[in-house]
Amino acid sequence: MELTVLASGSKGNCAYIRGEHGALLIDAGLSARETLRRIANAGADASLIEAILVTHEHIDHVRGVDVLARKLHVPVYATGGTLEAFSEKYGPTSADVRRCRRGEAFAVGDFSVEPFAASHDARDPCGFCVAEGDLRIGCCTDTGTITPAIFDRLASCDAVLLESNHCSKMLEDGPYPAYLKSRIRSKRGHLSNSDAARCLQGLAGRIQMAVLAHVSEINNTPEKVLLSALEGLGFYSDQIAVTVAPQDPGPVHPETCGFRL
Repeated sequence: MELTVLASGSKGNCAYIRGEHGALLIDAGLSARETLRRIANAGADASLIEAILVTHEHIDHVRGVDVLARKLHVPVYATGGTLEAFSEKYGPTSADVRRCRRGEAFAVGDFSVEPFAASHDARDPCGFCVAEGDLRIGCCTDTGTITPAIFDRLASCDAVLLESNHCSKMLEDGPYPAYLKSRIRSKRGHLSNSDAARCLQGLAGRIQMAVLAHVSEINNTPEKVLLSALEGLGFYSDQIAVTVAPQDPGPVHPETCGFRL
């Protein structure tokens, strides 16, 4: 299995997971045209995509979902709350939308997909574990805390795509208004570097690879994210491949913005 991060951050989020025969998209927060451009730039194949999995209804995760799903003729999977919120915010869609339930796995081609509850200020947010054969990837990119249930799902995986949104000090000292700072650091906001590092510390010895995602361009730096993660991994830091997903990876080789299992 391969994971390629096509976009990560407040300007848009999208990840491409390729298996032996097919592929999935997790979120489509860019325009359909830009998503397809980045897929091609990454050397990936849009024709392999069998479904789009949506974590929640915020625009940086769903901007291109409707057009892209219809263009590729693939279904969109999301929780009931996410589908309802999407319809209320952006209007009806003629795409093939399918309701999934947290904790209930479903099949897409050769993939087994299990949604799990995230803690974010959306209607019914989730992360996804995607498995094919003996390999399993966990994706949790918007959550204000790592609950025991989230940790258990990620601990069952070979690799993870995990949020590391902000440096707590940079957020505190930064330009955001007080209400926005409070939202970000709440349990329904976004993970700090130290939160992500603690999660990785618990996952050390279980996972092989990690990509840290949804990095704030105002309240964080890739260098701080990586240093915090490596400190959290401790003795395991030279055994687990860790990378930081950029907002726009550009026309680069997939291994520089993802991983291959």
